[in-house]
Amino acid sequence: MNALEIKNLTKSFSDFKLDNLSLTLPSGCIMGLIGENGAGKSTTIKLILDMLHKDSGSITILGRDNSENIALIKEDVGVVMDEVGLPECLTAKQVGKVMKHTFKNWDQDEFERLLKKFSLPDNKSFKDFSRGMKMKLGIAIAMSHGAKLLLLDEATGGLDPVVRDEVVEMFAEFTKNGDRSILISSHIVSDLEKLCDTIAFLHKGKLLLCEKKDELLDEYGIVYCTTEQLPLLDRKSVKYMKGTPYGAEAIVYRNSIPEGVKVSPISIEELFLFMVKEAR
Repeated sequence: MNALEIKNLTKSFSDFKLDNLSLTLPSGCIMGLIGENGAGKSTTIKLILDMLHKDSGSITILGRDNSENIALIKEDVGVVMDEVGLPECLTAKQVGKVMKHTFKNWDQDEFERLLKKFSLPDNKSFKDFSRGMKMKLGIAIAMSHGAKLLLLDEATGGLDPVVRDEVVEMFAEFTKNGDRSILISSHIVSDLEKLCDTIAFLHKGKLLLCEKKDELLDEYGIVYCTTEQLPLLDRKSVKYMKGTPYGAEAIVYRNSIPEGVKVSPISIEELFLFMVKEAR
């Protein structure tokens, strides 16, 4: 069973349209949703959670339509949004007591373990937390009620590099047994490159690409050359190209480049930037 299936999803606003989006997240996998601000990442996650109502298309979470029995579905879904919405007067200890009566499968021991791991104080009010502390508390809640799917919208934002690395490892561990999955959006592409099995690129509400990360990195490479050498490359082997003050760069299909031409590895971030510039 797939953890998440999105088919032909459309949502229009006065100044933006999420246009005919289709994605499939298999159980046990992690999908990274990459896009610049305003690309539609948060809109997609809100539509999945039925916080926004779609114009058309379908969304299935763990085999169930997301518009039916949403309360039951949310038992199996852990959520961390860009803004962690908790009453500002509550302490982390009080949050645990509230969540115990919110989720049937709430694991207080796991919650307390995560609070210690994240060095979060028990008795400090949420309003006095830094942004990073708020995100860590949101992650602790999401991972303490037996969720089978995590939906994470910029969940690593505000975390220092060391904690970010620890959190990325925790997310990878979360999916290790094969029946739990994650959809994560982030502007920190390096986190997603380390973590994700599949990468989806969104730009202005349109899906530019959705492929397995390893296949993307195997398929594409980058050639650095002079502007005079650039036209000599077979156009069929070139996905994107650009001139720079110091020469030229071309994103190429590795299998189509003749021997003798040096092809360097490309990062997911470089590929995304090239694709967005081409789409513009």
